[in-house]
Amino acid sequence: MSQELLRIVDNIARDKNIDRESIFTDLEEAMISAARKHFGDPEGNIVVSIDRETGTISAFNEGEKIDIRKLGRIPAQTAKQVMIQKIRADERESIYSEFVQRKGESISGTVVRYEAGTVIVSLDHWTEGFMPRGEQIMGQTHRPGERVRCLILDVKENANQVKIILSRTHPDFIRRLFELEVPEIAEKIIEIRALAREASYRTKVAVASLDDKVDPVGACVGVRGSRIKNIVEELGGEKIDIVRWNDSSQTLVANALMPAQVSEIALCFELGRATVVVDEDQLSLAIGKHGQNVRLAARLTGWDIDILTPDEYNQGVERLTSCITAVDGIDESLVDKLIALGIISVLDMDDVGVEPLVSELGIATEVAEKLVEAARKEVKAIAAESESKQSKEDMEDEEAISEAEEAAAEAGEDKRDQEQAEVD
Repeated sequence: MSQELLRIVDNIARDKNIDRESIFTDLEEAMISAARKHFGDPEGNIVVSIDRETGTISAFNEGEKIDIRKLGRIPAQTAKQVMIQKIRADERESIYSEFVQRKGESISGTVVRYEAGTVIVSLDHWTEGFMPRGEQIMGQTHRPGERVRCLILDVKENANQVKIILSRTHPDFIRRLFELEVPEIAEKIIEIRALAREASYRTKVAVASLDDKVDPVGACVGVRGSRIKNIVEELGGEKIDIVRWNDSSQTLVANALMPAQVSEIALCFELGRATVVVDEDQLSLAIGKHGQNVRLAARLTGWDIDILTPDEYNQGVERLTSCITAVDGIDESLVDKLIALGIISVLDMDDVGVEPLVSELGIATEVAEKLVEAARKEVKAIAAESESKQSKEDMEDEEAISEAEEAAAEAGEDKRDQEQAEVD
């Protein structure tokens, strides 16, 4: 009996991943509950101990030895219920302590079923994970029995359950995939410095090498694209742009906007804005479908990116030049200094304000205030022009619609007259 008890404890500890000592303690407490039930004394001084080496059970009630095996069916049932509850509690604690340390790691599991859109994934024979609809890659469906790789996003402990939240849309899932596919990243030779993702559509990853002999972009792409291809397939065809990291913000912004070719970049540190000039034939590439390329580039670099054509850029500079040169004592030489600060339009001047002009360019406060006030008036004029233009366009649209309706009505009348004539 003693050896069989030890075997049972060892099996439970192995199968449930529970500490062996915790199971012995649970058994002792369950037997104490059973004995108190038998003697009808909820507060009785009952002591039960199990020898961890031999499995021998010793039980005492008020100092007198008792045979725990002769307590009867009802106390045995009580012991069973207490033991089940404590084993389940220990199992939940074991699962929580293991997986809370693994938050942010990738893990593979087997799809079990769908529950109201949530994918239930078996992580091993005793633990299930939950992947909510919002953490699933759009357009991908998973069949029961399919192996799936996920990120352990969060671990929550409820009263009766440990809930392991899984994700395939979180940006860190991309990091884990790169660590699996690119040994140089796992070995810290290459670093992922920044990452921006719109799950199921596109991801931009900025990488840098700590070894001058290792090309970070080439290592991530792999021979004939083998490494990046594996990641793309895992993500269901999501596009991935590998960007070379650079400590120069201008170079990094230009790299992040690839495949578009950038003509010029003006950085305004006061506004955190990068004004990027691209040729007309590069504009759609720079912006991307639904603005995706520029949006991801902005998130990757941390700059608010404004894309202009050369004509738009020149118009802004010309309007800024005419605005500031209208102020007494100011000539065009100030324009170059403003552009160096990233101020390329009256809108920028209005947003930046007086202080940077004084601290960065050494302009007297009174003059700076005049410049900003002139820019503010010009901004209002631009807004008024835009509103007037929009009103004119709206009126033209209304007239066009009205003319179309009248033409349609006339065509309908002509048709009815023709039909009537044929009948007559």
